[in-house]
Amino acid sequence: MISLVNVLGFDILAPERIVWALAALVVALAGAWALRQRARDRARLVVPWLEQIVLPGTSHGRVVTRVVLGTLAAAFAALAAVGPVRGYTLRDVQRKGIDLVIALDTSRSMLVQDVKPDRLSRAKREVRGLLDRLRGDRAALLAFSGDVREVAPLTHDRETVKSFLDTLSPGDNLRGGTDLGAAIDKALELFDGRTGAHEAIVLVTDGEDLEANGLEAAKRASDRGIRVFVLGMGTSAGGKIPDAASGFVRDPTGKEVVSRMDPESLRHIAEAASGDFATIEMSPIPLEELYEKRIATLEGRALDGGKERIPHDRYQWPLVLAAACMLVELGLRERRPFSAQGVP
Repeated sequence: MISLVNVLGFDILAPERIVWALAALVVALAGAWALRQRARDRARLVVPWLEQIVLPGTSHGRVVTRVVLGTLAAAFAALAAVGPVRGYTLRDVQRKGIDLVIALDTSRSMLVQDVKPDRLSRAKREVRGLLDRLRGDRAALLAFSGDVREVAPLTHDRETVKSFLDTLSPGDNLRGGTDLGAAIDKALELFDGRTGAHEAIVLVTDGEDLEANGLEAAKRASDRGIRVFVLGMGTSAGGKIPDAASGFVRDPTGKEVVSRMDPESLRHIAEAASGDFATIEMSPIPLEELYEKRIATLEGRALDGGKERIPHDRYQWPLVLAAACMLVELGLRERRPFSAQGVP
C-alpha cells in the first residue's frame, strides 16, 4: 500500500491520484469561460433593460450555481478516487513460504573479472534478482571467506537485506580463503531445526573450497533434510586476482595467481544435499531460474506474518456528495418554470 498522507484528519490511500483534482479545475475554467461567452452573446442579443421581456425567467444566479455544482461534483469524485481513510482494523497475517539462507562468497578471488564487471558484483546482482522473486519466503544473508559473518537474520524485509548486500566487500573479511563448510554450518544454525522440508541454503561462490570440508557440511545438511543449491561464479578459464599493491596477487614464487571456478566440487556439494547446481555461464539469470524451477517448488509452511492494518476506505462519503451535486445540477433549470413567473 502506498504510504499514507494525513489530510484534515483523514489518511489518503493513493496520494498519486491527487492529480485527478485537475478535473475540477478544468470544469471550473470551462464553466467560467461559458459564463463569459453567454454574457457576451446576451449583450449582443438584447440591451439589459429588455432582458426580462425578451428572456423572461432567465436567472444568472442559477447558471452560476450549475457551474459551481459541476465543479464540486468533479472535486468530490477526485477525493473519492484518492481513497480517504478514517480508521483501521488490525488483522493477523499468515504467509506461506520457505526459509532461505543465502551465503555469499566475499573472498578476494570474487574480485576476478572473468565475469563482468567482476564476480562479486555479478553475484550481488544475482542475489538481488533472487530476493525480488521471493513471495512469502523469509531470507537470511551470510557473507563468508575464511570466516563467516551473519549479515541479516531470517526476515520478510527484502529491502533491508538488499541494502546490507550492497555493502559487502572483501575488506570486511577477518580471514582469507574460502571455507564453504563453515558457511553451510552457519546457515544450518539459522534454521529452527523442526524440519528441513521448508528450508534451503543457496551458496554463491567461485568454488575454491580451500578448507575441503564443504562436501561434509552438505551431508550434514542432507541429514536434516535441508537442500543446498549452489551457483558457481566465474569461468573455467578463470582470471587473475586484483591486488591494490602489486597489480595482481602472486604466489610465494612470484607467479601471478589465476583463480578458476571448480564446477565439479560445487556440483558434488549440491548433489550431496539433494539440491542443484548452476553456473553463471548457463543463463543471464541463473539464480532466478534456479529459484523458479527448484527452490520455489519446495513445500512451504505457514509463517507468522504479524499484524496487518486494514484501512477503512471512506470513498463512499465524497462519492455520495458528488452524486448529489450532479443530481441537483441536472435538475436545476436556467429559467424558472412559467408558473413561477406568473404565467398560467
